[in-house]
Amino acid sequence: MDKGLDVDLRQMIIVIETAVSLVGMDDTNHGKRVGFIASQLGYELGFSEADIRFAFEFGLLHDCGVSTESMHNNLVNQFNWDGANIHCEIGYRLLKDFAPLAKFATPIRHHHTSWSELSELNISAYDARMTNLIFLADRIDVQAAAHYGKDILLVKDQIVADICARSGSYFNPVFIEAFKEVQRSEAFWIALEDRHITRYTWEMGHVPSSQRLTLPQIKHLSLILSYVVDQKSPFTAQHSVRVADVARFLAQSYGLSEVQCDKVEIAGLLHDLGKLHTPDKILDKPGPLDPSERAIMNQHSYETYEILRHIPGLEEIARWAAFHHEGINGKGYPFHPSARELSVEARIIAVADIFQALVQNRPYRAGIDLSTALSMLSDMAEEGKLDRDIVGLATKLDKQCYEIAKGSDPNGNQNFIRLFE
Repeated sequence: MDKGLDVDLRQMIIVIETAVSLVGMDDTNHGKRVGFIASQLGYELGFSEADIRFAFEFGLLHDCGVSTESMHNNLVNQFNWDGANIHCEIGYRLLKDFAPLAKFATPIRHHHTSWSELSELNISAYDARMTNLIFLADRIDVQAAAHYGKDILLVKDQIVADICARSGSYFNPVFIEAFKEVQRSEAFWIALEDRHITRYTWEMGHVPSSQRLTLPQIKHLSLILSYVVDQKSPFTAQHSVRVADVARFLAQSYGLSEVQCDKVEIAGLLHDLGKLHTPDKILDKPGPLDPSERAIMNQHSYETYEILRHIPGLEEIARWAAFHHEGINGKGYPFHPSARELSVEARIIAVADIFQALVQNRPYRAGIDLSTALSMLSDMAEEGKLDRDIVGLATKLDKQCYEIAKGSDPNGNQNFIRLFE
């Protein structure tokens, strides 16, 4: 009997932070640092252990609505960017209907609201308190990020002065007083360096949470992550969702068990997580990539693997998702596994990914017609890149696969994803 998935909620929160922080390109630990800063302030303020855990996890999740470099750059280069509410609203919509994380939705929605304006909102005192705590932690990190591992102990006094000047307007004065105390320790600032904050988060991630996620909840969370990925470029809108739909359909038609079909669907949803670390200009290029751009693009599957492989319970899914550009003939990327290392689930996702990409309308070209797409799949099977049996199954079920890949199937995830929009 196939086993379902059993994954710790905190581990999946770390998956979200790890994926979203990749958007920062040269700075991929912002969420971890915000969580750490918020938790240290919580200790100083006498928070309960439950509230400190809430603050830490909220810090990890606060930017879950960020997909693009341009949005990230505006958020870190401007203290009070006019467009900051966009990612706050996206994050709110993504989490509000996902029960295990719904408690973070309202605080995320307002985490760029100044302290002086929070009293005007119809939210609880607890949410107002936590949202301002994260706003403070976020802005501390933004001010300090360029100095970690370099001259942070030399510039920290200026950072403190800049933050404290906003007491009572942007930030709760009580929180500012706590920050003044916490920051006196050099250890506070040194702990924010990459090698230390990564270890801290790793250790926190291995403290079990009180909740295990069911397979349907993991699917829902995977849909959330697929939405974040697909919003990174207009060229790939809903690509992950439709790849997952095609892959599940092929897995069911192939005769895999219901649990395996669920896992294949989840792997399809998550297969492009690593693209969050691909520069926007490469994803948005309306034409062929040059060799240097292609070399960067070819790293995204490995990034997907690194995000997922550390999570107990997701080991198989990590491989299936990361192998979606591998060829049975060994000519894909980035691992070059042998044919026997490519499971049928990985082979299904590879066919679903290519087929969906071929028939999907992109801003720079119309989707390829069904006959041409099938011919191209057949050629790839003949070359040894794709599995002949899976391509044959897709050819036999061509019209159904085409409707699903185009988003016309009424049973697909594309209807579910509208809940996030």
